[in-house]
Amino acid sequence: MARIVEVQALSDYRLHIRFDDGAEGEVDLSDLVGNGVFAAWSAQGCFSQVSIDRETGTVAWPGGIDLCPDRLHHEITGAPLPGA
Repeated sequence: MARIVEVQALSDYRLHIRFDDGAEGEVDLSDLVGNGVFAAWSAQGCFSQVSIDRETGTVAWPGGIDLCPDRLHHEITGAPLPGA
């Protein structure tokens, strides 16, 4: 499993992510905004507070919102998901 080493919030609910295997790119998360826990992203400045949770290796936001690094790696590279 590749680990996230850098994440940056971009406009329009996109992230630029770099992994330790050299893969990097942008992921568009705009389809999640307003759904369930992702409704918090609608609050001013919330989405831009993204960070890497060093314990779990996920990208995370305040309030316990996080995303699976395997899924993000798949979105960027098209590599199969583990166990798929």
